[in-house]
Amino acid sequence: MKKIRILLVDDHKLVRAGIRSLLEKMPGIEVVGEASNGRDALKLIKQLRPEVVLMDIAMTQMNGIEATRHIKRIHKDARVIILSMYSNEEYVLQSLQAGASGYLLKDAATLELEFAVRAVARNEVYLSPGASRHVVESYKKRTLTEGQAVEQLTNRQREILQLIAEGRTTKEIASILGVAVKTVESHRTQMMNRLDIHDIAGLVRYAIRVGLVEPH
Repeated sequence: MKKIRILLVDDHKLVRAGIRSLLEKMPGIEVVGEASNGRDALKLIKQLRPEVVLMDIAMTQMNGIEATRHIKRIHKDARVIILSMYSNEEYVLQSLQAGASGYLLKDAATLELEFAVRAVARNEVYLSPGASRHVVESYKKRTLTEGQAVEQLTNRQREILQLIAEGRTTKEIASILGVAVKTVESHRTQMMNRLDIHDIAGLVRYAIRVGLVEPH
């Protein structure tokens, strides 16, 4: 029987080790790799081609929701399950909009983890019971909202928005992304105009509201 190939993505090594230990006891499931952030996950996706990605929602540089958007472009057959401590409906909606097939709370039981993995591997959608039960219908019926407005930004602009919200300087962002400082400044200006937000504090508040970063 073909095994379900899984990539684990979480910035806490002990969390990855714990989840891996649980998964390795499940028949027909194989952990083929681990990554500590979204950027490393994108590299491994191309190399390992997993069926399922278990993705932490809160990571620096590129969070789980943003990484999911990228994954669905480069390996559309991969099924992403977002792992989160929060049942906040906005996070669930953002995850589904990004292309995730599942949203699993980190306090879920082992049986729920297995059920979620097998469900998304069958191309089904799985949401933890702790998340809003009506979230799928809400997602289908939603008209233009702030969460959808972020989709109007380019991939690069969303990356820069997250890094700005994490408190990175323009120079640091340029270094992380491997681009010129002027390029970052140009993207930031375009982003501000598109969102009609004209100060850094406003961008940070917006990034928190749409789930690009978590409030501290």
